[in-house]
Amino acid sequence: MSIRVIKPGLLTTVQDWGRIGSQSIGFNVSGVMDRRSYRLANFLVGNYTDEAVLEMTALGGSFVFLESNYIAITGADMGATIEGVPAPMYQTIFVREGDTLSFSAAKSGMYTYVAFAGGLDVPQVLGSRSTNLKCAVGGFEGRKLKSGDILPFRNTLDHLGDLHIHKLTPEDFSQSEVTLRVIMGPQDDYFTHEGIHTFLHAPYKVTQNADRMGYKLEGEPIAYKDSVDIISDGIVFGSIQVPPAGQPIVMLADRQTTGGYAKIATVASVDLPLLVQRKPGDTVRFHKVSAKEAEKLYKKEQKHFEELLLHYGEDLIC
Repeated sequence: MSIRVIKPGLLTTVQDWGRIGSQSIGFNVSGVMDRRSYRLANFLVGNYTDEAVLEMTALGGSFVFLESNYIAITGADMGATIEGVPAPMYQTIFVREGDTLSFSAAKSGMYTYVAFAGGLDVPQVLGSRSTNLKCAVGGFEGRKLKSGDILPFRNTLDHLGDLHIHKLTPEDFSQSEVTLRVIMGPQDDYFTHEGIHTFLHAPYKVTQNADRMGYKLEGEPIAYKDSVDIISDGIVFGSIQVPPAGQPIVMLADRQTTGGYAKIATVASVDLPLLVQRKPGDTVRFHKVSAKEAEKLYKKEQKHFEELLLHYGEDLIC
């Protein structure tokens, strides 16, 4: 009831929705970078959305199945194959015992997700199976995967049963430029009028300094009034900090729990997948929306997931 890692890829970890509710004791949330791709992968194999998956970064690995199971692959296109035959993305796939699932470098996007029917059987730490690399807890032994690791399934489906084959339209992550909707604040008053104008109108490039903790962007410096130093306060997924150099940093899944630089804005949650799937060298722009507008966008996305469940029926949930 497991898979064995043949090649781990560049950075492959076990992740779920994240370690919610533990920031007050110093644990960052961790969890998947692209929450939409994560939810869709679990959806396609009939899991609840908090089941653990494999998250691969930029360059995928290869895995042999020690038992048959259903899987789904979403996110970045890493040219998945099963026994050398191209494997479809955003579709329920049956993989037989002894088959090898392989990936290469991402053709578009940065993060690929593999969900398994029944989920992965790794210990929960503070209510989550996500890997926290800095603290070396959660996931598989608190670390990225390496050759020879064996990950058991929590449950398997070796026959079709009530789990039907489903297909969704793959997301397109090939764009070299995207516009991200942002809610201004909470410290936008630290910046000059010109600085705010720059932030909302200038293009910014994703630098090589982009990882699970945050994406450092490069472009026209954002002017501030006196200082960007603040008394440290909480950071959420998508907070945009501006250090003294004036170059924005978008804080992501492995962000620290608090920070001492002013946050000019926060990326709307529905647009975070657009950001995290960008490669170094890609361009991002920012567009201001109200908190009410961002909430409407979020509710619209939640309604979409509810409609998928209604359309396909309860057979999608194990």
